[in-house]
Amino acid sequence: MLLSIVLYAGNVLILRAAAEASPVADAWVATAFRGVIGLVLVAALFGGRGFQARNLVSRPLVLARGLVGAVAILLFYFTIPHLGAGRAVILNLTYPVFAGLMAQYWIGESMSRRQWGWMLASLAGLMIFLGSDAWKPGAIVWELVGLLGAITAGGAVVLIRELRHSEHPSTVFASQCLWSLALTLPFSFGSVRSLPSGVLAALIGAAVLVGLAQLAMTHAFRSLSVARGSAIQMLLPLLTTLGGMALFNERLSLLEVVGAALTLWGTFEAVRPRASPAAAPAR
Repeated sequence: MLLSIVLYAGNVLILRAAAEASPVADAWVATAFRGVIGLVLVAALFGGRGFQARNLVSRPLVLARGLVGAVAILLFYFTIPHLGAGRAVILNLTYPVFAGLMAQYWIGESMSRRQWGWMLASLAGLMIFLGSDAWKPGAIVWELVGLLGAITAGGAVVLIRELRHSEHPSTVFASQCLWSLALTLPFSFGSVRSLPSGVLAALIGAAVLVGLAQLAMTHAFRSLSVARGSAIQMLLPLLTTLGGMALFNERLSLLEVVGAALTLWGTFEAVRPRASPAAAPAR
């Protein structure tokens, strides 16, 4: 799960550089590349070794995972230019709360009050950390879109967790890639032809990173609960910001450092196993 965060952060930083270099590299194009490269990765790494192509169209839960995941990606990308990266990320990172609720009532994964408390504390830290960019008036419609994206992302996580019983991670991942491509191809095909060669290479590299990140995350959710895996994912914006400081000369204020520390602490406590009582001595 930690490896997936590193790869996701690399993807975000490359996409930021690509968008600055060419406005054609928008959400539709980036999502389309993500779908194409993801399918290529699955074929190269898992063809004949676990991947079941027929399940992409014959299994309802696999179909649902692909469609829900692709919609979640698009909804998140749509909010970024309207809300700014900070507010969009805050709204999207409420998905562990929705995932936890869905997992509790759908697949029977219970969450303790302690886990809920620390996850909410971690989210509060993110709100402080990103708050300087976040709170802009007059964006209620896009805030609702962002929350809908978070709810959708929570559903995708629970579907991944449920499919661990019956599907190979490559099949689960390929379903999202297929739907990402299907939803975005009509809106991105013409734009790809006008991309500069350097931006084209950057988008391919970003898609490779996010494909590997998704495979790592899908594999991790086979062993981690929704609560634990989602809480670890909340470290992503912190790592992305560190990359932005190194590559784009971004700086953190004291308040942002406080928020970052709260997020790290809350995430650690949410995923830390509770100590089991000491065994009674043998008599």
